[in-house]
Amino acid sequence: MTNQFKSFALCIVATIALTGCDSFLNIEAEGSLPSTGIDHSKVDNIYKPVSAVYAQTRSLFEFNYLVVGEISSDDSDKGSTPSDSPSAKEIDEFTFTPKNDMINSYWVDLFNVISAANYAIEEMPKFEAEMQTDELRASTHQYAAEARVWRAWSYYMLAKAYGRVPLITRTMSSEELNNMKQASIREIYDFVEQELTESLELLPKTYPAGNDGRINYYTALAILAKVYLYDRKYSESALCCDEIIASGQYDLMPTYRDVFLTENNNCRESLFEAQSSTLGQTSGDAPYLNYAYYQGPRNNEPSNMQGWGFKVPSNSLIKFLTDRGETERMKTAFLYRGTVTEYGDSIMTKCANPVYNGKVYSPSSYNTMGLNSYGRNYNIRLIRYAEILLIMAEDLVQGASGAFTSGMTAQSALDRVRERVKLASVPATLENIYDERRAELCMEEDRFFDLVRTGRAEQFMGPCGFKANKNEVFPVPYAQRQLNPNLEPTPGYVY
Repeated sequence: MTNQFKSFALCIVATIALTGCDSFLNIEAEGSLPSTGIDHSKVDNIYKPVSAVYAQTRSLFEFNYLVVGEISSDDSDKGSTPSDSPSAKEIDEFTFTPKNDMINSYWVDLFNVISAANYAIEEMPKFEAEMQTDELRASTHQYAAEARVWRAWSYYMLAKAYGRVPLITRTMSSEELNNMKQASIREIYDFVEQELTESLELLPKTYPAGNDGRINYYTALAILAKVYLYDRKYSESALCCDEIIASGQYDLMPTYRDVFLTENNNCRESLFEAQSSTLGQTSGDAPYLNYAYYQGPRNNEPSNMQGWGFKVPSNSLIKFLTDRGETERMKTAFLYRGTVTEYGDSIMTKCANPVYNGKVYSPSSYNTMGLNSYGRNYNIRLIRYAEILLIMAEDLVQGASGAFTSGMTAQSALDRVRERVKLASVPATLENIYDERRAELCMEEDRFFDLVRTGRAEQFMGPCGFKANKNEVFPVPYAQRQLNPNLEPTPGYVY
């Protein structure tokens, strides 16, 4: 998060904490507003329900996110100490059951974002009715679109993780929620694609300074490109990528390391980031994420240069990159025990693991919030321009066609990604593009779902314990089925 974003982040922090209610989703009460309601005639109140959606995402991007999204894959191991977090170990080794608490919490975290988005979307017409100018009335549609994109993205993440889930598009009573049934995968993808497509018409392509991190037109377009890729709509996906490329609004950073530096949060390569900042404070509320801290070197010194040590690169990933002759990516992605970084920080030999995730490395000069404050100014890179190039390449190889204007071919897109990391050109085959995705996006919560999407999960994750026709999705949590018997059990799992 840059200094420019602080005013927007403070708006998020100012929202009042959510309060709980009982439902099969354990969804917190929709919105972050006083129980007495909100004055819809006040302009200053319009954005509050939407800022509450952004605030709710901070609960999503926590430990469950990196365990379900990345520790599950062959590219990373649990890390930390052998006894720390048995639930994460179960996911790492594919021994989990529907009672795994992280699988339940991740479900709840995503639905809480959806709940907040539903509330915000429903509030906007109330503000629109009270506004006195066309400009203010139009702003309510734009703000609703931001919430709709978060809702669509959350459903896309749920579909990838769990398959069929309830499709909840409005605020509901506990009784209604407890009687919801799962939608089909087709219904979920149709909803997500419609939401994103309609939001494009309402979102600005850029924002004034001080709004870094807000959902804009290109954010929604990038998410839509990835959704279409997963839905095997290659021409539609390619058209989204082509528009992003042709716009000239985004580009690769000069070096691979540049992408992940804290000072380059919200850089020109980033289309979608989860924002994190201490706001320079040493105490009190601040919109920071613990994502990087969970992955910091365990038992390191000083205290602001250590974390929990989870999600460490696997031997399989290290061998893969080594065998490819990688240098630029390896020196960025891997933070080795017993070394001194280019910033002068020591990674002590007493650290619990031999290697850590170097992409979230946070120099000590940034870690000033207080003890154990590693990485709390680090934004999570969710979709980068490099991935847009690789999606474009894959789409074209898969036979995508359309009125493209960027001039980008599958070969030139793949070459651009490889040139930055000083690798020679290779033919733009599907296998080479898949390998490039693994190398470029390693440790970024993409690998597990990519293997499932491309039908290669058993091949690569079988040695990790993955079982075909079962582990392609995580089970509907046991706790949710206890609250809502209408939820069907996930095939292959014992409840």
